[in-house]
Amino acid sequence: MRATKTTAVRPRKSSAHLVVDDSNGHQVASAPLGQLAPVRFRIGRILVPMDFSEHSRKALRYARPFAEQFGAQLTLLHVIEPVVLPTDFGYVPATPVDLDEQRMQDARKQLSGIAGELGATVPVDFIVRLGRSWKEIVETAKNKHMDLLIIATHGYTGLKYALLGSVAEKIIRHAPCPVLVVRAEEHDFL
Repeated sequence: MRATKTTAVRPRKSSAHLVVDDSNGHQVASAPLGQLAPVRFRIGRILVPMDFSEHSRKALRYARPFAEQFGAQLTLLHVIEPVVLPTDFGYVPATPVDLDEQRMQDARKQLSGIAGELGATVPVDFIVRLGRSWKEIVETAKNKHMDLLIIATHGYTGLKYALLGSVAEKIIRHAPCPVLVVRAEEHDFL
């Protein structure tokens, strides 16, 4: 008997098998693919910080195939930088706490919409936090035991970089997990 055909099938959702058929179409061998080529690492949770810019949406476009391929959960995170008003203004119509709460509610609505756009292809949850962006991203990754961070960079250089600093650089330095940085000029995987 000579094996002539090799196919991969999914008899059960949980494990793929390699199947070898003979020239008559009869199965002569079968083995779980996981035993033949074991997965070297597992990604179960992916954190994607969102600032609602096109750059962060591009990072999300990278994250979705990762989540689909590894069966991972996506967590979208938006960080609200607190409003700080100088005391010289005198009368302020709304307190900074009220402004922050309104901004957090608006961010939740936007994240909910983005999560809905992803459909049922990957599990998605979202978080809105108040604080310094890079610190909140790193803390969320640490506290939620994230396996991967996928972030966008705005690509600032020169004076803008010196004045604004690089949130991506700070995240990379302090993140508790691997970080995939998607550059603005980068081409898509697919």
